[in-house]
Amino acid sequence: MPGTVVVGRCVSKWIKISPKKVKIVADLIKRKPVLKAMRILKFTNKKAARIIEKTLKSAVDSFLQKVGDKSYPLDDVHISTVKVDRAMILKRYRPRFRGGANMIRKRYSHITIEVKGIKIGEEGQEKEGR
Repeated sequence: MPGTVVVGRCVSKWIKISPKKVKIVADLIKRKPVLKAMRILKFTNKKAARIIEKTLKSAVDSFLQKVGDKSYPLDDVHISTVKVDRAMILKRYRPRFRGGANMIRKRYSHITIEVKGIKIGEEGQEKEGR
């Protein structure tokens, strides 16, 4: 009996960093095994890497909870989706010469990460999944 595909998902909302900056780091870990992605994020020197690392850990915990086995091998778990969406933009104004003003845009992001793996059935024939 083949195993069933299990998906763990986590969404971080209203993160105070621009989506453009987050997408640079998110592209580094797309479609990678979870353990490799954790290593990449650990050694990436960006603020977005810390935020994505927390979100990824939460997605993995969600996956392990759905599988029901905390000792499940993470070698078989892959990142299936990393999505960075634009959230609200706070608009602020900076005074300029001769009575003018420039707009400052403070951008926010939503980050969604999904991880996939195979839940091993009673016979436990299949172990790998994407």
